[in-house]
Amino acid sequence: MLAHLTDTARQLAAVLWQQHTVYRDRTGGVVIRGEHVQRWISLSATGTRGEVLVRAGRILDGGTSAPARAETVLRLDSGTSELAAACRRLLADTAADAAPAASRAPGPARPRPPRTARRRTKKARIALWVILATVTSGAVLAALVAYSSYSAAAGH
Repeated sequence: MLAHLTDTARQLAAVLWQQHTVYRDRTGGVVIRGEHVQRWISLSATGTRGEVLVRAGRILDGGTSAPARAETVLRLDSGTSELAAACRRLLADTAADAAPAASRAPGPARPRPPRTARRRTKKARIALWVILATVTSGAVLAALVAYSSYSAAAGH
């Protein structure tokens, strides 16, 4: 079944995209990546004999795969053209899901700093507040000591 799945995936990849990468994933399924369109298609055997689970998703900026946005179950022996038509529908659904997210952002998109940089910025801000509070409380304490010393010397 897996050999047939791999052969079908290679034929399907050639129909879908001229530039593609086909590889086997950890679960034994086959993935077709179209880096130039930032999309992927996954074919994996289902529990039912002769059926295949077809999933589609996006490829993120760093090259990682986002979770599947659309999926369907088809017969593996249905033919490359029918599988390609189903994949195109799934890819269209994936593109439609991605479009509203881009249109919601007001103005030009600003690049967001990596998560570790945001954590460092937050930690630095907290550290600054701690230092500021320490210096302020030290200054208030010094003013109180000076005032009490002055009051004691003046005899009040």
